[in-house]
Amino acid sequence: MPVTQDVEQRIDRYFEKLYHIENQHGSIGKFADAYKYFGINYSKKDKGWYYREWAPAAAQLYLSGDFNQWNPTSHPMHRIENGVWEIFLDYKTYKDSFVHGSKIKVWVEAANGFQPRIPAYIRRVVQDEDTHNFSGQLWFAEFDWEGDDFRFPEDQKLFIYECHVGMAQEKEGVGTYLEFAENILPWIKKAGYNAIQLMAVQEHPYYGSFGYHVANFFAATSRFGTPEDLKSLILKAHRMGIAVIMDIVHSHTVKNVNEGLNMFDGTDDQYFHPGPRGIHPDWDSLLFDYGKTEVLQFLLSNVKFWLKEFHFDGFRFDGVGSMMYFHHGNEVIDTPEKYFRDGVEWDAVTYLQLANKLIHSIKKETITIAEDVTGMPGLAAPLKEGGLGFDYRLGMGIPDFWIKLLKEYKDEDWNIHELWNVMTNRLPGVKTVAYAESHDQALVGDKTLAFWLMDKEMYWHMQANDPHMVIDRGIALHKMIRLFTIALGGAAYLNFMGNEFGHPEWIDFPREGNNWSYYYARRQWSLAHNPDLKYKFLADFDREMINTIKNNGVLDYEYGTQLQMDELNKTIVFSRGKLIFIFNFHPFNSVPDYILPVPETGDYKIVLNTDNKTFGGHNRISEGLSYPSVRNKKNGILELRIYNTNRTAIVLKRK
Repeated sequence: MPVTQDVEQRIDRYFEKLYHIENQHGSIGKFADAYKYFGINYSKKDKGWYYREWAPAAAQLYLSGDFNQWNPTSHPMHRIENGVWEIFLDYKTYKDSFVHGSKIKVWVEAANGFQPRIPAYIRRVVQDEDTHNFSGQLWFAEFDWEGDDFRFPEDQKLFIYECHVGMAQEKEGVGTYLEFAENILPWIKKAGYNAIQLMAVQEHPYYGSFGYHVANFFAATSRFGTPEDLKSLILKAHRMGIAVIMDIVHSHTVKNVNEGLNMFDGTDDQYFHPGPRGIHPDWDSLLFDYGKTEVLQFLLSNVKFWLKEFHFDGFRFDGVGSMMYFHHGNEVIDTPEKYFRDGVEWDAVTYLQLANKLIHSIKKETITIAEDVTGMPGLAAPLKEGGLGFDYRLGMGIPDFWIKLLKEYKDEDWNIHELWNVMTNRLPGVKTVAYAESHDQALVGDKTLAFWLMDKEMYWHMQANDPHMVIDRGIALHKMIRLFTIALGGAAYLNFMGNEFGHPEWIDFPREGNNWSYYYARRQWSLAHNPDLKYKFLADFDREMINTIKNNGVLDYEYGTQLQMDELNKTIVFSRGKLIFIFNFHPFNSVPDYILPVPETGDYKIVLNTDNKTFGGHNRISEGLSYPSVRNKKNGILELRIYNTNRTAIVLKRK
């Protein structure tokens, strides 16, 4: 194999770094306990608080805050070792001033001046309503996790509901953790999803970044409430049997000096690569130096912190493709050698391996998902085989394909072979999260599938008693696209909140261009609840679709088996597990007594039908019928006959 040596070198780099960590710290788990050492931690032994900060190039650090009336120099810190600064505040002296809820900053004297900064390991950051400045906040509250022994079963398939807490409510404003737990979790549970993927958890100074420009990695964003509120949300989800996956951002960070890590000790290479290499050209953000031990410790400690302190059940790692290559996935990779050699950021690859090692050593059932568009080999392979150790990868090509299809092709020009190939184009053994659309397709500058299909007509013709050709087509294809994706595209499924019922509008966070409005940064659940509107049809179908796939163990089978490809009638027939799926994508061809092959003899019944009136269909198919298989006397093939209606998907199961 031309890349055998590359794989071996990847394995060697990983084990060499792991050996170094274990040799110096005892284990990777102890190495990742840095959040218990850095930042502010109470010592029962010494009866007081230690604050420690790594700032090797700084000349002097001072702790300041409410406790000392914001005096910038009255509490100097002391350099102890390896660029670490420390100060101790004994409980007896400071018990009445260094208190829960009070605010702090650290003043740093360095080459870039003397200025206040937010501690790197701070666990809570708040914004002043008047000045809009951010400060660290002391947070000493306890939370009772007793009885929370939730574990997501390893053999259970993932049905992920991607969420943003702030925009999850219908009100024009920022939603809270508690509102989400009260109002949205029951909807998710009823819809059949067994996992939520929470976006925008780590504190970020700009709300409109969707949480992807993180400044404070250990702080749950205070926009949505307190850390205890988030823990309460997670605990309630666990009691409902719902896993909570965090959308973690370790691929980059904000350039902000006041709020973030940039120039913390006066240099541009403390946490990041210096110069142009440390700047992401597309995201206007900074790139970590994953080769530095202190940076590895910061990020691995961050992973452990969220698992242990907040009981998250896994992570969706953002921007993995961008991390692994200096070209950030923007160059064509057309040979095996290029995957392993051209512009590979080896330190980032090793970090991701170490992160997966740590995560699964803390809790075996923890879920890790890689957002990668490059197709890096071994992404979901075991570490000992040179893989990166992820449990899943996101099937990012699937939503891109659907959007391209709707934008550029007429219905009659859809290529059913291409449809099949896009859904099945994945390596054996690599568990893929399939999705028709995520938050990416819902942002301003793009459109959701519902909007691509129905556009402005959604504003005028979504009444249940208002037949309309554009809306009828849109509803039919919206259901078919989602069913085709979940039935064929991977080993897990993801949906972004509201998209299951065809939420009509894009997401546009408050900004100067929209007069700081929250009108589009919310979810209009009332549309799905309104019996007079057609959104209910899509919501009801999505619920039945999830249950059909889940209850029949469809995702237990790695691939579908192609049974028939009928270009003339744009019909695809395949089996996966116990079910047979018939998709007729043709705009108008409906075929009575349509013959299709089946794998087993017996009588078949319809278990799901997109044309059902309950789902906004035309009710052209009698679902009470039994469809017997008959062996063709000429070729010996088992066949059955159905009414193959246009723009319809039918799912059959043998009695």
